[in-house]
This record gives sequence, C-alpha cells and structure tokens, in this order.
Amino acid sequence: MSETKRLLVVAHAPSPNTRRMKDAVLTGARHEDIEAVETRYLPPLEAGPDDVLEADAIILGTTENLGYMSGALKDFFDRTYYPCLEKTEGLPYALYVRAGRDGTGTLRAVDSITTGLRWRPAQEPLLCRGEFDEAFIGQCEELGLYMAAGLDAGIL
Repeated sequence: MSETKRLLVVAHAPSPNTRRMKDAVLTGARHEDIEAVETRYLPPLEAGPDDVLEADAIILGTTENLGYMSGALKDFFDRTYYPCLEKTEGLPYALYVRAGRDGTGTLRAVDSITTGLRWRPAQEPLLCRGEFDEAFIGQCEELGLYMAAGLDAGIL
C-alpha cells in the first residue's frame, strides 16, 4: 500500500466563473482513478505556512488584477514565504490564471516568488485569457488531474 500524498489547492475564486474553474481543478484532482492523493482546497486568505509545509504538491490559482496576481494570493505568499523558505525547496507546483487581458505580469510575479522559494513547476502555467471560454473548465480539470496523477504515480 502506498503512502497517501497531499495536494493543496490555493486559489482565489471571487466570481462564479473562477469558482467553476477552481471546482474543475478539484474535480480533476479527485478523479476516481486517483488512489493515494488527498486533495485539500483553501482560499488564499485562509491558507498558511503549516498547510504548505504539509503538502507534497500545490496548485495555485489567481485572477489577473491590474496586471498582477490577486491581492489574496499575494497575501498568501507574504505570510508563507519566510516560514516555508528552505523547508519546501523542490515543492512541485502548478499555476492557473484567469486573465482578462494578457496575464504576463501575473505569470511573471508568481514565477518570481516561486523561483525564490525554489519550487519546481510541474507543468507550464495554464493561462485562461480574454473573454470567458467554456474550454477553460476542461483545461482546469485536466490540470488538477495531471497534478494528482503525477503524485499518485510517484513522479512528482
């Protein structure tokens, strides 16, 4: 029997569509074929250093706000950065961004922080930009599934 891995999802979901995206990530991560992964969701303002320290991988979700990540996700990083620095090096993570414009500032900001933490991207960031597209839901579900499957298979 394999040890249960812990996948933490920290996502800012202030609108009905971003809640649907977060729910899709969770649906994928909790797929019936995933056997040894426990997935936990916390909003950024509720997640803290202990939650990150207990995780084997993390999925970050944010909106693009004024060309940057959401204030809630930035607050999460402000509170967890130093307590997690050097203790979570190599933590696999994935990122999805709901961007009304281009999202590049958001990607750059999150990359800067995760690089400082020495977290390891498990896949390319999912950038859902422009007008809302129903395809975003399937892409988010796939992101959650791939992260959980990678943990389940022991490759993350």
